[in-house]
Amino acid sequence: MQKISAVVITFNEELFIEKCLESIKDVADEIIVVDSFSTDSTEEICKKYSVRFVKNSFGGFRDQKNFALSLASNKYILSIDADEALSEDLRNNILTLKRNLNADGYLFNRLSNFCGQWIKHSGWYPDRQLRLFNKEKGKWGGYNVHEKIELAEGSKIKRMKGDLLHWPCSSKTDYTEKMEKYSDIAAFELHVAGKKSDAFKPVFHMAWRFFVTYIVRLGFLDGRNGYFICFSDSSYSYLKYMKLKKINRTGASNYKSYNGQ
Repeated sequence: MQKISAVVITFNEELFIEKCLESIKDVADEIIVVDSFSTDSTEEICKKYSVRFVKNSFGGFRDQKNFALSLASNKYILSIDADEALSEDLRNNILTLKRNLNADGYLFNRLSNFCGQWIKHSGWYPDRQLRLFNKEKGKWGGYNVHEKIELAEGSKIKRMKGDLLHWPCSSKTDYTEKMEKYSDIAAFELHVAGKKSDAFKPVFHMAWRFFVTYIVRLGFLDGRNGYFICFSDSSYSYLKYMKLKKINRTGASNYKSYNGQ
């Protein structure tokens, strides 16, 4: 049976971290938590479990996750966020799979809970995430806010049954505040990558995002929460390109990039 290292990054995650750790404790042969100096009870909760708890300054989600990855001692990595947990089906399937891990990466469907409602549309499901992978074949890449696992060319990827459960926020206000922060990070990352914005792009991306999530991806079937999610996500697109436009105009040296979590 092959061993799996679970890696989690945290910052003030006392609301959800116990669900996360409880769901992976029997799946992972080691659990590594990299914390960016939480001020709540995150550390105390983590230390109730058999975890290696390491503190490291936060420099972006991608970079923090790659730092956590570097601490893992096993070949296969289960990378899970502090506000996520394995469903019972997914947990059992991973336990079975440990007898024969024969792919380089495994995709999970992610099911998110918004203010007590499991969201089945709105562009939020199945939201496939590659979270179990061979660290010799991949690492975290992409932008520091839309980070993703990048595997070497020719890597074998399979889908796994069962949902990765996700609690992206504690309230509508919390979600709105996160979108504001994430749009800061995304705008700065786009600028660094050489992307440009203008007066047209923010409006276009907002309208297109709302159309895709609310109409094409059936967000209206999620009721009032579906409308709120689709409107908030489209507003995030607007903010991202408006902020990128400002950075393009004033230069990165005059822009205070978001440097926390």
